[in-house]
Amino acid sequence: MNYRNILFKGEYILRKNFINDASIDAENLLSISLNKTREDILLNLETNLNQNEIKSYISLINKRKKKEPISLITGKRYFWNSEFTINKHVLTPRFETELLVEEILKIFNKYTNFSILDIGVGSGCILISLLKERKLWRGTGIDISSLALKNAKINAKIQHIDNRIKFINSDIDKFYGNKYDLIVSNPPYISKIGFNNLDLGVKNFEPKKALYGGIDGLKIIEKVIKKSKIILKNNGLLALEIGKGQSNKVINSLKNNGFYVSKIVLDYQKIKRCVFARKINEKF
Repeated sequence: MNYRNILFKGEYILRKNFINDASIDAENLLSISLNKTREDILLNLETNLNQNEIKSYISLINKRKKKEPISLITGKRYFWNSEFTINKHVLTPRFETELLVEEILKIFNKYTNFSILDIGVGSGCILISLLKERKLWRGTGIDISSLALKNAKINAKIQHIDNRIKFINSDIDKFYGNKYDLIVSNPPYISKIGFNNLDLGVKNFEPKKALYGGIDGLKIIEKVIKKSKIILKNNGLLALEIGKGQSNKVINSLKNNGFYVSKIVLDYQKIKRCVFARKINEKF
């Protein structure tokens, strides 16, 4: 069987199982399976595969037909300027989350020497991306999942910045650290209704604790805000990713906890996705 025929078979299986972008996924999985570029495959469609290559490819197709994300099949995801190792214990990095990184880098001078706390560090993609861009910064990443922290530590070592990061296994309620210049968090913010309606590729393969934020999706966000008012320095910045329709309640909570909302950033679908707020009152 040649590349052309195996791609046809792979695409057929995926389409039959209602996978969007079946053709592209079939090509990407063959590229992964053979360790060749898509371009190389598409320029050599008459090249034959051996039985082991066919078996390897079909095994990937069978994973994808069950809605398993390609990023989890490969264990890799590109975020900001780096490739990150991921697994089922961490949230797969999203493009929208890069907006947090982009805006923080605009706000803070690259020569500033200060400390960051990442609440719910997961794969480490946010914290690691920031520290790679700012060589004088140091960071702490906390997560309730020890398995997520294990993944984050691997990524920090791969990116050669493990000497500038401290990882702590802790719930935000039980965490008491030093005062930080910046706190960043992409907390679980999906509501009960939203979680029940998630695509199966997300709901069945990504950790619920990294997605589900309580009945209205605001449970963990509230915890992050209340803890940040204690451990963030005066005039320090809190940067949050939030869900659709949550901005008004989040802004009110921030104001009630001694924060001034300095900026709101829309994502690519014009949803209010990132909120940036300054701590302005020590008494809170």
